[in-house]
Amino acid sequence: MSGIAVAGAIMAGLGLFFGTVLAVAYRFLRVEEDPRIEAVEGMLPGSNCGACGEPGCRGLAEKIVGEGVPPSKCTVSSPEGIDLIAEYLGVDAGMQEKRVARLHCAGGLGRARQIAAYRGHESCRAAHLVGGGGLECSWGCLGLADCERSCTFDAIHMNSMLLPVVNVDTCTACGDCVEACPRDLFEILPVNHSLLVQCMAPLAAEDARRICQVACDACGRCAQDAPPGLIRMENNLPVVDYAAGGPARPDATFRCPTGAIQWVVGNQFQDLAEPVSAGRHHDG
Repeated sequence: MSGIAVAGAIMAGLGLFFGTVLAVAYRFLRVEEDPRIEAVEGMLPGSNCGACGEPGCRGLAEKIVGEGVPPSKCTVSSPEGIDLIAEYLGVDAGMQEKRVARLHCAGGLGRARQIAAYRGHESCRAAHLVGGGGLECSWGCLGLADCERSCTFDAIHMNSMLLPVVNVDTCTACGDCVEACPRDLFEILPVNHSLLVQCMAPLAAEDARRICQVACDACGRCAQDAPPGLIRMENNLPVVDYAAGGPARPDATFRCPTGAIQWVVGNQFQDLAEPVSAGRHHDG
């Protein structure tokens, strides 16, 4: 018998042996999956957005069935959908805390200082890499709508000041805009956290006011006027810490000389002009 034939026989024998081992292992060692997992997955929206903190709807279904995670952990499902899952499993639906994406910048067109006109690929990420898109503020919103295009749920639209407006009714807190923004301006927050710092420039006094009309100038008045512990100054910016102090009130915004901290209820920038189509240029 030739060496090739012997080698072929050995390989065939090994394949048969290990195939038999795998078949036996599957037969006796497999863990039966709870059929309710598939049923719950079918009741979830199927968007696989990750807003719940799991890798997808399948992962959340496994946690709901196997670990008792409340159905309300899904921020995309309607209240009726959550109640349907709770009724099917015979569990409490849990409290659904509405969370939304918030933008930490208000320096749109006409507010943030332009030092050049950006002419290039219509993308915040591209503009960020190429001279900062013409903005003197290297922390501000570039207004080229990467966040709008990334939003699976059509919850973000650009307004006439080239600032993204987040619709709190349709936002699911999926975090796509957080990933899309090259300047880390978006944060997922509970919708009832109304005190919002709308600046990320770690500058102070005239250095801050020179680059943007609504930049935080680090005066610290908001921290002085807020309940003890609620607001602290870090790196020339106010940090709102709901766990450390409260209750939050709009008083902290009253003496802000630039409007860098706002009391936001509902849609951010809802008082500005109607949304416009994405992809407009900043012109100096």
